[in-house]
Amino acid sequence: MAGIFSFKCSCCGEVHEGSPSFGFSAPDHWLGQDDGIKSEGKLGDDLCYYQDEDGYHYFARVILEIPIDGVSEPFMWGVWVSLSRSSYEHYVETWSEPDPQRGYFGWLCNQLPYYESTHAMGADVYPQPDGKRPILSLHQTDHELYQDFIDGITVEKAQHIAELAMHG
Repeated sequence: MAGIFSFKCSCCGEVHEGSPSFGFSAPDHWLGQDDGIKSEGKLGDDLCYYQDEDGYHYFARVILEIPIDGVSEPFMWGVWVSLSRSSYEHYVETWSEPDPQRGYFGWLCNQLPYYESTHAMGADVYPQPDGKRPILSLHQTDHELYQDFIDGITVEKAQHIAELAMHG
């Protein structure tokens, strides 16, 4: 039986229990926009859009799960992905009754601590029932994050990444 994740933080000395879970409040692209563009767009808990000189941009907040060796619950990231206009509109239209078999292509839009650039990694977004956030499935690449997504990470690596996420 898999165990529960727990570690004594080397930064603050506290004992942290439960698998790490960190979320981003917005797509990095949104954070880089000026106040005028933001005032015309919208950022919510799960959806975001804005228009700039390049056109409209649409985003959804999703869950990226990374297995931890020997631990029952994964390391979870609440990240944002960009979606095409048609995918975004379909996702919003089917919000209350999503089709978990229907995937939407998107690009990862947050820089995760520890990893080399995670921006613009291709992925598929799978809606979940009962108001749960969609699950992200990364496309195959030689990036370390993809390898961790497929193979999982050690408890030590999970602790190291969690400490970076909590303490910089």
